[in-house]
Amino acid sequence: EECAPGTLPGWHRAFCLRLTAGRGTACQPGRMLALKEGGRTTGVAYRLPEAQLEAELSLLWKREMITGCYLPSWCKLELDDGRTINALVFIMDPRHPLYEPDTRARVIAPLIATASGPLGTNAQYLFSLEQELKKLGMQDDCLDELVGEVRAWQQRGEGDAELRPGFA
Repeated sequence: EECAPGTLPGWHRAFCLRLTAGRGTACQPGRMLALKEGGRTTGVAYRLPEAQLEAELSLLWKREMITGCYLPSWCKLELDDGRTINALVFIMDPRHPLYEPDTRARVIAPLIATASGPLGTNAQYLFSLEQELKKLGMQDDCLDELVGEVRAWQQRGEGDAELRPGFA
């Protein structure tokens, strides 16, 4: 029914979810974006139509809670138009076995640069996110750094098995 850009204080985007399906595998996992404690992040809030609320929330719940890695939480969201709302937010559970605490670009860039699965490459996921944020006029310095590291790693490591994680 409505979408509005806003800021979520207290949480930031981080590639802290080990990705073993979709765009990664158990043998060569990638990383998926999730919300991690600290800082703040920008994004888009969606207000669902009342008539479809139950059906839409059911689909959302099935998609986000399939692995049990998120803690669904109601959080204050500061919309760019000055309103403050309560929003349902899916936050990474740091106790979950797929949680990865080290999200430094130099650590995760090789993983993202080389991981792939039936849904495509992990790098495609990262680059698509970068493009969507640019379209929305949203800046994420950590994401920009990671994109640069992944692109550089792909150029350095292309065809060189010694540089690829998971190869001996």
